[in-house]
Amino acid sequence: MDKRVGIDRVAFRLNGRAVDLRAGGGERLSRVLRERLGARDVKVGCDAGDCGACTVLVDGAPVCACLMPVQQAAGRRVETVAGLVAEDPSAQRLVASFADHGAAQCGVCTPGMLVSATALLREETAPDADAVADALGGVLCRCTGYRKIIDAVVHAGSPEPTPTPAADYGDCGDWGDGGNRHDRRDRGDRGDRVDRRESDDWGGRHDRRDGRPGTSIPRLDARAKLDGTERFGDDVAPADALALRIVRSPHHRAAFALGDIAAWRAHRPGIVAVLSAADIPGINRFGVIPPFADQPVFAESEARFRGEAVAAVVGEPAAIEALDEASFPVAWTPLPETLTMDQATAPEAADLHPGRAGNVMCRGRVACGDADAALRAADLVVEGRFATAFVEHAYIEPEAGFARLVDGRLEVHACTQAPVMDRECLAPILALDEAAVRIVPTGVGGGFGSKLDLSIQPFLALATLKTGRPVRHAYGRQESMQSTTKRHPGDMRVRIGATRDGRLSGMAFEGRFNTGAYASWGPTVANRVPVHASGPYRLADYRAEAMGIHTHCPPSGAFRGFGVPQAAIAQESLFDELAERLGHDRLAFRLRNALDNGVPTVCGQVFDQGVGIRACLTTLQPAWAAECAAATAFNRARGTLRRGVGVASGWYGCGNTSLPNPSTIKAGIRADGTVVLHQGAVDIGQGSNTVIAQIFAHALGVPVGAVALLGADTDITPDAGKTSASRQTFVSGNAARLSGESLRRQVLKLVNAAETSVIEPGAGVLCIRDGARRHAVELARLSADGDGYVLAACETYDPPTRPLDADGQGAPYAQFGYAAHLAVVEVDRALGTTRVVKLVAAHDVGRAINPLLVEGQVHGGVAQGLGMALMEEYLPGRTENLQDYLIPTMGDVPPIETLIVEEADAHGPYGAKGLGEHALIPTAPAILNAIKHAIGVRITQVPATPARVRAALRRQEHEQAQAQGREPGQQRGQEGEDG
Repeated sequence: MDKRVGIDRVAFRLNGRAVDLRAGGGERLSRVLRERLGARDVKVGCDAGDCGACTVLVDGAPVCACLMPVQQAAGRRVETVAGLVAEDPSAQRLVASFADHGAAQCGVCTPGMLVSATALLREETAPDADAVADALGGVLCRCTGYRKIIDAVVHAGSPEPTPTPAADYGDCGDWGDGGNRHDRRDRGDRGDRVDRRESDDWGGRHDRRDGRPGTSIPRLDARAKLDGTERFGDDVAPADALALRIVRSPHHRAAFALGDIAAWRAHRPGIVAVLSAADIPGINRFGVIPPFADQPVFAESEARFRGEAVAAVVGEPAAIEALDEASFPVAWTPLPETLTMDQATAPEAADLHPGRAGNVMCRGRVACGDADAALRAADLVVEGRFATAFVEHAYIEPEAGFARLVDGRLEVHACTQAPVMDRECLAPILALDEAAVRIVPTGVGGGFGSKLDLSIQPFLALATLKTGRPVRHAYGRQESMQSTTKRHPGDMRVRIGATRDGRLSGMAFEGRFNTGAYASWGPTVANRVPVHASGPYRLADYRAEAMGIHTHCPPSGAFRGFGVPQAAIAQESLFDELAERLGHDRLAFRLRNALDNGVPTVCGQVFDQGVGIRACLTTLQPAWAAECAAATAFNRARGTLRRGVGVASGWYGCGNTSLPNPSTIKAGIRADGTVVLHQGAVDIGQGSNTVIAQIFAHALGVPVGAVALLGADTDITPDAGKTSASRQTFVSGNAARLSGESLRRQVLKLVNAAETSVIEPGAGVLCIRDGARRHAVELARLSADGDGYVLAACETYDPPTRPLDADGQGAPYAQFGYAAHLAVVEVDRALGTTRVVKLVAAHDVGRAINPLLVEGQVHGGVAQGLGMALMEEYLPGRTENLQDYLIPTMGDVPPIETLIVEEADAHGPYGAKGLGEHALIPTAPAILNAIKHAIGVRITQVPATPARVRAALRRQEHEQAQAQGREPGQQRGQEGEDG
């Protein structure tokens, strides 16, 4: 025992080496491993044992390192993912299999998954899917949808796993036949057809392993994600960095006054500075849409939501850790709050912001034809009111980073989806020129839209400018969930009409969306929803209006779909009602009304090619027929468990709505022959590092393995735009294509070679084969530019769009992506529980640049859509951790069959379309439609929790009893088939 009270001497073995240290009483093993022993491969997502990201092996057993006092590790053997990957054959097989199956996306949960899977394979050499789900069920993932992880572990434990040398898993050229196996297994001969199609253009120059469009190669950044060396926001700060603690409002609304800060500091050694609104050198305001920028870094006299920042304490890490926040001198005066939209729009409600009367932030509108007249003339009109909840992004990596001064310039290293936008927002807060600010994105452990907004960045920057020292911070899980943006709750009233033969004839949509205390992406939601609320169908007479409403809730922002998933729930639910009441098959009804090439959208936009919703729905027909027949047979048992089948469609416009949306990509060739791609599109797990490199390499005409990537950094990569709105494959991919083509022209011009020539990069030389002729260009003879490139290209792409008029008529997007999902559910009428047993997802992606990554995006979107439909509901002040806020676990996500549809887009790179948002949009309405089919009741408020399902069933029973003249619960006769 150390002589100091509460200090223990602890010795154990870490990844085979002896460690001996002193630790305070109750000091977490996770903290010791990361902060004192440098084991940054151990990730921390919650500090409460809820997420499992910090899982390590202690004497071979998986434990959450955040729950174990380090003293309990004394005399024991501790293994982290880095040690396992270096030494354990099971872990090495897992690493290869994870890459081959696309089982790692953002990568922050991957160390916990791999550690748990290694423990399983040590005990059970050939586990099945159920055993894997049981063993890994304590580790949460928000990106993958889990199914790829299960497949990867089962494959790694199979008797004869495909041999892939662990040392080579970062080199795509050495992955053997992994991508080809994937193509043949999941999509018939599609990969071969892609090869034949491309051979005309490229003369068969590329082996499929070279990563050309249409081939499934593992992610180029797989290595770091799988061996634990990926550095996220809390992994990169220097050892001498100060720490900070943000003081936040405990009330939904409160006036406050800061006390005597100087006197408080005087009694607290190690506290270096205290920051408040008075310390902001520039403008105490930010926002992602400049005309609506309204959020202060620090509230000045009134906090408008629970979790809003009012001050920050900066100091030595030990002093910050020991800080008793209750002692901080701030006096609170709670004020009346409005937490619902009805409260906020009541005549007596005070306005949160000047100039936004009635707490209406903004409105959006799209109208064509005469919706009211069409509804009056319709043979059948259905209507409904639908409500959706706040949804938390729940990425496993909370916001984190550090800031420092380098040669008088400010550097902010943090997890972000939009580095250039961060710089643009920070500079006026700090009263600095943008050139004086550098944003260096770290690895991003999931984003889904929330990491588009500033969060931790201004606090780090202000603290560094104030102290002159590096400052770091990582949000705790509660802090992240309190203070960052959510999905907008929606309150939607919809009327839709149809003729007897099943043709749509008029739709009117009114939606209110709770944008919280500040605007964030609320204007985008209010304008995007009316464009999309029709779904991908022909509606000549249509009116949709949406508005954002301020409340004293956390700001609502971007979350995978910008309001479109909410609107799809209402529209697709009522489409089912129309079809059923008209006696039409629900899938056939959608096919009859689906958009097609040459048919105008509700904005009057006409696409001559690439409208893929009909193809998606048609692709679902075999599964639809089979699953409906199976559900009918299942339900003949007439037990409390009922099976239902649902279908829903979705579409999504890729990129900004009727606004400039450019991306710029730069590339060059060095004198040593290295081909360098400056890839500024932040990869948050979706795969832009790989897909954009594949597009660029294909355009240049070299294997993707020959391309060196420089990741997003405002000093070295041009602005590739924000990673949002499903735009990176489309917009940045096009910029990469243009850069590759430009660079190729320059190379061929050196020797006057034909366009069909083959380029072969080598050490200090470019070999160019032009038919029988062969040229060798010695690159050292060419002069280099300031970046060291002897040949360089920098190209920009901005999608062609047109502004919308007052009725929303115009060309809001250059392309849409399309999707249709089929869900099979089992509902227990007695308990109200719903289990999704299967989901089939048909997605038109234009051209699948990397089918493996396409499937990964679909799986992840389906899992989030399932959560939105059945369990996820953020309640301010009540669900501020991952114990009370439920996201799908490995046991919740069913098998997912992905059907890739390719209706080439006129503008996409090689016909490709964006995908990220589309993967989520049809899932929830398909599940809700399946619930209705199963038990005959329509759920109009999500999530469809057991309590809500039971309440709907009780209402149904009451209505049936009244209609039959009996008391509810009285014995009934034989019940007919549901749905």
